[in-house]
Amino acid sequence: MFPDGTGPSADPAGSHHERRIRSFQPRRSRVTSGQRAALRRLWPQWGFDIDGMRRIDLAELFADPGRPGTVEKSAERAGQREEERPVVLEIGFGMGEATAEMAAAEPETDLLAVDVHTPGQGNLLRLAEERGLTNVRVGNGDAIILLREMLAPECLSGLRVYFPDPWPKKRHHKRRLIQYEFLDLAAGPLRSGALVHCATDWEPYAEQMLDVFSGHPAYENTQLDGGFAPRPAIRPRTRFEEQGLEKGHKVRDLLFRRV
Repeated sequence: MFPDGTGPSADPAGSHHERRIRSFQPRRSRVTSGQRAALRRLWPQWGFDIDGMRRIDLAELFADPGRPGTVEKSAERAGQREEERPVVLEIGFGMGEATAEMAAAEPETDLLAVDVHTPGQGNLLRLAEERGLTNVRVGNGDAIILLREMLAPECLSGLRVYFPDPWPKKRHHKRRLIQYEFLDLAAGPLRSGALVHCATDWEPYAEQMLDVFSGHPAYENTQLDGGFAPRPAIRPRTRFEEQGLEKGHKVRDLLFRRV
């Protein structure tokens, strides 16, 4: 779609990494002219492909000389920020409306948003530009490769996974993202005290998430009763969530902290 390199790649990791069961399926839907224009204009500055071939320098990725709290790097402090800003990773942001809303509400926090849906990537970039958001960066590709190959240890202040594919059929449960192995992997880039926030409207998946998090020694439930959390005000309701509520689904939030 972007042969001149001005937009996200169709398969950024290519053959560099092993083929395995994935928790996502790329959706083939039309990219609007506005989304395409945003990708061409903004991707070189605010987007990156998850190719697994390099370690990301978050200070450089989010560098913006015009933003309060950001300073130019010196040779002695490469990869560091004098006034370090928290970075939160969001895996799967859909069309990006909720992500843009959270970024606007948290200007002091940098949001690293990852998805494989090209129209959503373009829409989030468009929203960020329209609202003057300088704290959003968009990653294209597999979040597993990002966590495993491209993020430094203890570089993230938070992780958000909202409404991941529930893979409701029993034979597909192995494709669910939130599993013990995923929590093992995420524990590396998450610093102590980092907040992990998940939400789903699929009750069996919610119960699995709660069991997996509760059984992992690297995470502790923020709820004293060991159960689900009330929806935090910072998480906006999305169209997808509203559709689930209309169907009678109960939305569950989980808030765990990296030990």
